[in-house]
Amino acid sequence: MLTTVADRLQLLTQKFKAIRQQSEYLARPLRPEDTVVQPIIDVSPPKWHLGHTTWFFEEFLLNEYVPNYQRFHPRYNYLFNSYYEGAGDRVQRAYRGNMTRPTKDEIIEYRKYVTAQVLDYLGNPNSKIDDRALYILDVGLNHEQQHQELLVYDIKYILGHNPLFPAYSEKEFEGPKESNIKEAAFLEVGEGTYDIGYDGEEFHFDNEEGKHKVFLHAFEIMDRLVTVGEFKEFVEAGGYKDYKVWLEEGWKWVNTHQVDTPFYWFEVEGEWHHFTHHGLEKLKLDAPMTHVNFYEADAFAKWKGMRLPTEFEWEAAARMYAPQMPAEANFVDTEHYRPIPKQGNNHQFWGDVWEWTNSAYLPYPFYHAEDSTLGEYNGKFMINQMVLRGGSCATPRDHIRLTYRNFFHPHLQWLFNGFRLARHK
Repeated sequence: MLTTVADRLQLLTQKFKAIRQQSEYLARPLRPEDTVVQPIIDVSPPKWHLGHTTWFFEEFLLNEYVPNYQRFHPRYNYLFNSYYEGAGDRVQRAYRGNMTRPTKDEIIEYRKYVTAQVLDYLGNPNSKIDDRALYILDVGLNHEQQHQELLVYDIKYILGHNPLFPAYSEKEFEGPKESNIKEAAFLEVGEGTYDIGYDGEEFHFDNEEGKHKVFLHAFEIMDRLVTVGEFKEFVEAGGYKDYKVWLEEGWKWVNTHQVDTPFYWFEVEGEWHHFTHHGLEKLKLDAPMTHVNFYEADAFAKWKGMRLPTEFEWEAAARMYAPQMPAEANFVDTEHYRPIPKQGNNHQFWGDVWEWTNSAYLPYPFYHAEDSTLGEYNGKFMINQMVLRGGSCATPRDHIRLTYRNFFHPHLQWLFNGFRLARHK
């Protein structure tokens, strides 16, 4: 356990270097034109991610802790602030794609400048480096990892809506071949009271606090994720036309947007294909289903006569059957950039896809947002969103925990989201 400022400083300095390099590594295959566009409001231009994650360290760490700090550019605070009211005015989210300037190369220079300034600050024995400074640094690192994941989503959306379907990665996909997955088994969780929430001393977000008890009735939960092949049966059975299995909001979404197939699915010469970071490919039926929103996941569950687990059921089952991250868990570090078929005894609680739960994103008992601009990080979004658990193939391996609570609006599909089913015993 790291107990001293010096120990934490050494570890966080190493992480800072690696995480900053990873963002640029993810952006390296992109053409300059790829980094500018914003097809929808939910997708930010890739170069904006590179700038915003740099601004975070400049605004919250350097500007506060380095005397007479000179900002790289006087207007970058306006360009790269996202939603922090306490940090001043900003470009509205829908207009990020209008920023043809600064160029990607200029943003890379901005990154180099701020990275060097942070390392000078961390390496200077005369710097004021206290617990608060290290906390801000840690938040900044985890914040950049979150944007690395968003960058993977956004790259796929940008390239997947280009008529040429260009591949992000030219490397041939080297993941596991299709496995012979049989009918899903179900894991049993008994009736009782379960501890939920983070209870430790390592980094975690405030929405994981505090540890509390939840009573659960006995239930069963799938031992793996729902697959592409299983969801294909729902599609071909007319699931998108069966109002009886849809929530009212979901049915309105289907009809308003005329949805009759999953996101990124295309029929080519009578055969289903989907777009991946490796280009357009035939469906891999044993792979976990992804890019389904909450409405689609809920409709499928009802079609199967089951339901989605709550986030508390998910956490209790994961603690019981997958308390440790398996070596074969599929995160962005594998560079598959896609969910892969279940391997061995891995129950897929870790990685592959963020799993929808039937829980609204609300504060835990004892939740308290800090009284600073960083207090805007999670708490103000606790309305009209649903919780997802487990991480995805776009999540950095060292970023995830079983208590990690992701959250998105129920209509969104562009993230790597999937699901498993549950039922009462």
